[in-house]
Amino acid sequence: MTGVLAFDTSNYTTSVAYYAPERQLQARKLLTVPSGERGLRQQEALFQHVQRLPDLTDELFAQEPGAIAAVGASTAPREVEGSYMPCFLAGSGQARTLAAALSVPFYPWSHQQGHLAAAAWSAGRLDLLDRPFLAWHLSGGTTELLRVTPLGRAVTAEVLGGSADLSAGQLIDRAGVRLGLDFPAGKALDQLSQTGAGRVPPFRVKVNGFTFSLSGMENKVLALMEAGEAPAEIARFVLDTLCDVICRVTAAAQTAYPGLPVLCSGGVASNQRLRYILTEFCQGVFALLEYSTDNAMGAAVLTYRAWEGEHGL
Repeated sequence: MTGVLAFDTSNYTTSVAYYAPERQLQARKLLTVPSGERGLRQQEALFQHVQRLPDLTDELFAQEPGAIAAVGASTAPREVEGSYMPCFLAGSGQARTLAAALSVPFYPWSHQQGHLAAAAWSAGRLDLLDRPFLAWHLSGGTTELLRVTPLGRAVTAEVLGGSADLSAGQLIDRAGVRLGLDFPAGKALDQLSQTGAGRVPPFRVKVNGFTFSLSGMENKVLALMEAGEAPAEIARFVLDTLCDVICRVTAAAQTAYPGLPVLCSGGVASNQRLRYILTEFCQGVFALLEYSTDNAMGAAVLTYRAWEGEHGL
């Protein structure tokens, strides 16, 4: 069995993955954020990645992966000029060193490309990577509606719209921390919202084309808290508002680009209500829950496809 190894060191997850058609392995761990804080500085994230990579690599190799034909890594947030975050240096440096030691090729990818590939693969829709499709990248730092097209054995993405300011993940995390939840707050806010009765109707966010703004939602959360609204109702309000605007923008994009499927990736795409709404009303395709959040498997899938293509397989 021959496969590839890949690394992804995003702002909040350290991960290592092995991919071969016959077998896939992954080891990953969330970074530690102090209670009450809303994130980490880049130097703090980079330091934690450097600390954790050896143990996670040991954990993965203890599962006895097969031969390694290539190594890949996420090297930047997006595949555009100037896209850069220091935390990706940890994984990309490890990957390049290992590739040189093994005398195998190294393949760089963007974190966003990895999210899209992980979503397509885990949904059983690798065919999407070979034709145009629409996609949402919904995470702590990104809320973008994309038109994705093949780029060799990888993909490239054109931004059609999304949030012009606060990302969906930032809104969820900020609301969650204000409600006393630990950061990152996505999973806990999702669970809390499910106990809400929906007494507070969602706010209808204004949409301009495929673009919208979420920055005003923080003030609405604060106003509901000051009015004594129950935390579960506030959580439900936040998620219902996000679902409403994302669903409306998705429907508009499907009208403008008829026939293109919609793939949903990123940590926010693990939200249960969003998955239901977009699947029911927009026929959205979602990653498995464990591959919605940051992971190295997407980079591994792309690395294998690139190596396979260069060898005419």
